[in-house]
Amino acid sequence: MSDDVILRMENMVKTFPGVVANAGINLEVRRGEIHCLLGENGAGKTVLMSTLYGLYHADAGSIIYKGQPVQIRSPKDAIRQRIGMVHQHFMLVPTLTVAENLILGQYRYWQRLSQMERAKAEIRRLGEEFGLRIDPDAVVGRLSVGEQQRVEILKALYHGIDLLILDEPTAVLTPQETSQLLGFLRELADKGLTIIFITHKLEEVMQVSDRVTVLRDGKDVATLNTAETSPRELARLMVGRDVLMEMPERQGEPGEVVLAVQDLCVENERGLRVVDGVSFEVREREIVGIAGVAGNGQSELALALAGLMPIHSGEVRLNGQVLREWTPRQVSQLGLAHVPEDRHGMAIILPFSVSNNFVIHSFGDEPFSRHGFLNFSRIREYAQRLVREYDVRLVSVDDPISSLSGGNQQKVVVARELNREPRLLLVNQPTRGIDIGATEFVRQRILAQRDRGSAVLLISTELEEIFHLSDRILVMYEGKIVGEVPPDRSLLDKIGLMMAGHRAEA
Repeated sequence: MSDDVILRMENMVKTFPGVVANAGINLEVRRGEIHCLLGENGAGKTVLMSTLYGLYHADAGSIIYKGQPVQIRSPKDAIRQRIGMVHQHFMLVPTLTVAENLILGQYRYWQRLSQMERAKAEIRRLGEEFGLRIDPDAVVGRLSVGEQQRVEILKALYHGIDLLILDEPTAVLTPQETSQLLGFLRELADKGLTIIFITHKLEEVMQVSDRVTVLRDGKDVATLNTAETSPRELARLMVGRDVLMEMPERQGEPGEVVLAVQDLCVENERGLRVVDGVSFEVREREIVGIAGVAGNGQSELALALAGLMPIHSGEVRLNGQVLREWTPRQVSQLGLAHVPEDRHGMAIILPFSVSNNFVIHSFGDEPFSRHGFLNFSRIREYAQRLVREYDVRLVSVDDPISSLSGGNQQKVVVARELNREPRLLLVNQPTRGIDIGATEFVRQRILAQRDRGSAVLLISTELEEIFHLSDRILVMYEGKIVGEVPPDRSLLDKIGLMMAGHRAEA
């Protein structure tokens, strides 16, 4: 790795209504290094990189790239400067082939056929050169998530880049795919490519990066050589205080069965079986974690248990009562609290105020209403208390929840559900999109809920979260439970293989 600087971003300022996302950030990246960008949710990481890629325009500051001041007003400008970006949510058209995705928007319609064979040849050449072999004629929607990510990286390489930005690139990968990706990134850097890697996973920072810059509250607080720091120091710099890196010893003593699932089958809207013969139990004072790569039936399982998706066959018992065509409200009244994966579609109402979103389940009950009239002062008091407890960052609880960042919206949902003191807590991706400090707090609250006697079913694609919290781990693949293991980190490789479809040994 050379020590010469390829990128310098100086005094970068970007504001949104009521929020200062970047407050004079300085960033220096060296040629041929892997430079990690760390920070809490809302610290300004993605905004800073989106400005570099031309998705946002800075209010102030300068970008010096390859020794020259540059103006980047759009992604097309960034690509001309040989800067590429792989977004957290892939920008691919699933019904098109790999080659079609790579040339999409690059040529006029009468040129596309003549350029297709050239594009396929270039894909094969890049695949050989960088170890990203993939069939140019493969339909993207039929590829695995890991293969789709390769297509995104290939797309950037196809345009010709010297600097690659990756935003949370391992969020949807198995441990084996993550390991392969990190190794591949190291190879790219060794060949001279400069990489900026945004991640909230401290173990990945330590594993793959050369240097790391920590952002907090829209400012850069430190740039460190990775070999000279530690996860604990990085966590403290991110949050501004010491962070509990490990959860307390498990003290769960499972009691009576709260949730019993027997041979459950669920079909999606196309009639395809997405949950296939699943059976398990969750008891009082127990956290059962369900691990798996996203898209293997976990979401549909959670929706069926919450009354949001019909059960095709099988039986679900909650507190001894069989759930058959129950509404979400009826399931809730039986003692279930649900943190859904899709907060916009199922957990919050975007035009409503933050305070009203806190009482979605209970706005008709005292003390929030009386004789059919809402008690707005009590609703505001309740909302302000939860905002303080969960460090929800906002201007006012009277503002629409759509004005909050995604992570702060998630904090509202988690706070609302955990404060209902449920008999069964069903949590799907409870810490997705929230910072390490809030993650620590939410996980402690989940453990406390278990210790108070609740049964907890935790669904997460974050294996660290599964290991931190679970008393037992079930692994799902293609709608089936393929095995059960204890939360033993020595079994990580075994769990990874199970997540890829290998059944547990008898």
